Amino acid sequence: MTESLTIRRPDDWHLHLRDGAMLEGVLPETARHFARAIIMPNLVPPVVRGDDAMAYRDRIIAALPDGMAFEPLMTLYLTEATDPADVAAAAASGLVKAVKLYPAGATTNSASGVKDFDKVRGVLEKMAEIGLPLCTHGEVTTPEVDIFDREAVFIDRVLDPIRKSTPGLRVVMEHITTKNGVDYVKSQDDMGATITTHHLVINRNHILVGGIKPHYYCLPVAKREEHRVALVEAATSGAGPFFLGTDSAPHIDALKEHACGCAGCFTATNTLSVLAEVFEKAGALDRLEAFTSLNGPAFYRLPVNDETVTLTKGSAVDYPAKIETGAGPVTVFDPGFPLHWSVA
Repeated sequence: MTESLTIRRPDDWHLHLRDGAMLEGVLPETARHFARAIIMPNLVPPVVRGDDAMAYRDRIIAALPDGMAFEPLMTLYLTEATDPADVAAAAASGLVKAVKLYPAGATTNSASGVKDFDKVRGVLEKMAEIGLPLCTHGEVTTPEVDIFDREAVFIDRVLDPIRKSTPGLRVVMEHITTKNGVDYVKSQDDMGATITTHHLVINRNHILVGGIKPHYYCLPVAKREEHRVALVEAATSGAGPFFLGTDSAPHIDALKEHACGCAGCFTATNTLSVLAEVFEKAGALDRLEAFTSLNGPAFYRLPVNDETVTLTKGSAVDYPAKIETGAGPVTVFDPGFPLHWSVA
């Protein structure tokens, strides 16, 4: 049995850091293990222009504790008023690595998202021209579509038409949750998909059976077990289109444990330990590095990290149930099974 595993230092290709006191509280949990992360732009107000991204990046760097090394990879929030020239300039400067598409109303702080896709066609065409990836929150928001079907419908109604109408556009389907998503990404060229830690572990029963579990509620919502199994198979395959994007999304407990609770699982603290357990169970520890450290840089056309981290297996690891932030306590994702892998 493997008792020690050394891999290139991983990156997180989908991360929410929030701002202010919450940013200061959660940033060390990511920077402890991850070299870089794609930073989501859905602040209030959102990160729309290059100047917004630069200011947000400066706040992240200022919040980084002494002695920690971490590089935020910035994104812009796509709106119907986004200027293609501003996007191109931000990308050319090296500041911005992607643009994020939120269908309006799809998730936390998405009210400024896109309703009329014809109004962003010019931006998408410019992105295809310069090779800048589009990161998509893959759900439709029309009320007649069941929440458990919104990803599959998004592929048919939004994603596939965008790809066909914008040749050369490089797309990441973020936090896929269905076999439909896995199969679509496999069928495409020059397309990537992030898979979260929590979607590899939970299905919709974990949220609803025996009482509502608000700390398992996320968007896209976890689906049936058959879909979770498909995600595990994709992640542990080592295949290039699939890479880690935790979608670690902190909310204080008061907003999670609420009559209208916020969506998001906070996994930054224990992600590598959880993933090691998932990959070991699948007999795929030798492919953990591809998922966490190699496939993402390859898609984003960035070098892999020179540094390494070592995971060791031993007695159960005791992670905190919560972390304290200046905004309030945040509950750490509980995978529901013991964790025996720790990061040295």
